Amino acid sequence: MRHLLRLITFALALAALPSSAQTAAPVELRILAINDFHGNLRPPPGGIRINDPEDRSKKVMVAAGGAEYMATLVKQLREGHKNTIFVAAGDLIGASPFLSAMFHDEPSVEALSMMGLAITSVGNHEFDEGKAELLRMQNGGCHPVDGCQGPHPFTGAKFHYLAASTVETATGQSVLPPFEIREFDGIPVAFIGLTLKGTAGIVSPSGIAGLEFRDEAETVNALVPQLKVRGVEAIVVLIHEGGEPAGDYNECPGISGPIVEIVKKFDRAVDVVVSGHTHRAYVCDIDGRLVTSGDKYGTLVTAIDLKLDPATRDIVGAKAENVIVANASLAKDAEQTALIEAYDKLAAPIANRPAGSVTQTLSRIPNEAGESPLGDVIADAQLAATKEATNGSAVIALTNPGGIRTDIVPKENGAVSFGELFASQPFRNRLVTMTLTGSQLKEMLEQQWLDPKRPRILQVSNGFSYAWDASKPFGERVMAERMTLNGRPIEPGSGYRVTLNDYLAVGGDGFTVAKQGAAPQYGGYDADALFAFFRAHGPIGPLPPSRILRVN
Repeated sequence: MRHLLRLITFALALAALPSSAQTAAPVELRILAINDFHGNLRPPPGGIRINDPEDRSKKVMVAAGGAEYMATLVKQLREGHKNTIFVAAGDLIGASPFLSAMFHDEPSVEALSMMGLAITSVGNHEFDEGKAELLRMQNGGCHPVDGCQGPHPFTGAKFHYLAASTVETATGQSVLPPFEIREFDGIPVAFIGLTLKGTAGIVSPSGIAGLEFRDEAETVNALVPQLKVRGVEAIVVLIHEGGEPAGDYNECPGISGPIVEIVKKFDRAVDVVVSGHTHRAYVCDIDGRLVTSGDKYGTLVTAIDLKLDPATRDIVGAKAENVIVANASLAKDAEQTALIEAYDKLAAPIANRPAGSVTQTLSRIPNEAGESPLGDVIADAQLAATKEATNGSAVIALTNPGGIRTDIVPKENGAVSFGELFASQPFRNRLVTMTLTGSQLKEMLEQQWLDPKRPRILQVSNGFSYAWDASKPFGERVMAERMTLNGRPIEPGSGYRVTLNDYLAVGGDGFTVAKQGAAPQYGGYDADALFAFFRAHGPIGPLPPSRILRVN
């Protein structure tokens, strides 16, 4: 009885205390996040474009990015925080500048491992060289064709790739782990990694044979019960899909795009979403969830601060800030510098080869019809490389806009190097010349609008031109009577030797008509064709945009 009375007295005394004395303080967790690094070990040209702090009606460019500066910022953002984790939302490699691409992105994997990256989702560009190469990125070993090229053995990523929605059709199992659970002061937090559902339409079909890319929201929602059984209430999704906002890098006005509907379909158990793919920067509240994205090429690190309730073990507070990797105010990290110098010693003699010069910047940005100055030059270079009978007898060259990654910007006296040309089309695709009939060529051009929200207007070589009518329905936009080669109409039943890169040749970007091409002849690589074109011609400048015409 005395014991019972003591318990009652203690309970009454406890009830009389302020509620703050009864409730344990939230556990704080800082998540650092990046996306779409794309092997930019050095700061990308142009840095990041933001609103001018002095006049928000104007834009300014801030020098930003580079592994040496990012590593320093990551260390700074960790300071003073007991619980931290560094994560990413895919496309860390692929479409990379020469320094990383020459070594099949091994330097970038090493650089991010050195920074302490822990977990990343798999982006579409992680499949640029196929599933087997992605697994080599995780596990290490020499490249199966080029062998060991680097200054030391490649041991693989110290961080973990997650790919919940990427499934082996033969087994029904994800190609890589679907999620990872980390504990912070005893509270489990699950990180789910997702590749965008549309990956199959934007990578080479041969590289993803036997894989299926499932619906993002359905995949996450199916995992939630499994996580709850394991005592997880706090769930963070790392998804390589994104949106298009109208505001500055820490804002989110008028966001649109796939991420909006995906987040709305997520189970309410999902608390935070780290996104990517669209190369935009934003901090959003979508359907009551924090959704972030950190631009591209390592120009930003997103600092996400969470509060975890020790009682419910759920997230009870979340805020985020995109922090610029500002070159002017950050010191270079010595370890990263040493890594870059070791690889650069091997790559520089090739990258620095003089290519020629340009009269002004060759932009990859298309006009309203879809034609870009750089697209014209690249298509012309590919035609020049394959027009001789021994090389394919090409009369037309077409290239996909997604393969053109950056402008060609002249240095002093307009000079450009091989490395700069390579950066503009870094996939190292082989050229394939095949015979397409006039009707097949028209059908292929019609496939530019397979995705009406994101048309992919092919860049075309000099001598070939056509017009398209924006008011017509899908499948009827290309005006057959306006398709010409050297001023003469394209005949539906005649055969034409057409050069494509090997990505398009196997139906990449949805251009399945290319798979019907007859008598394919393989040639050299796209970057080498561009290099030869620059070497053979005088200073190169933008040409009048007259190849692709838009009606209505």
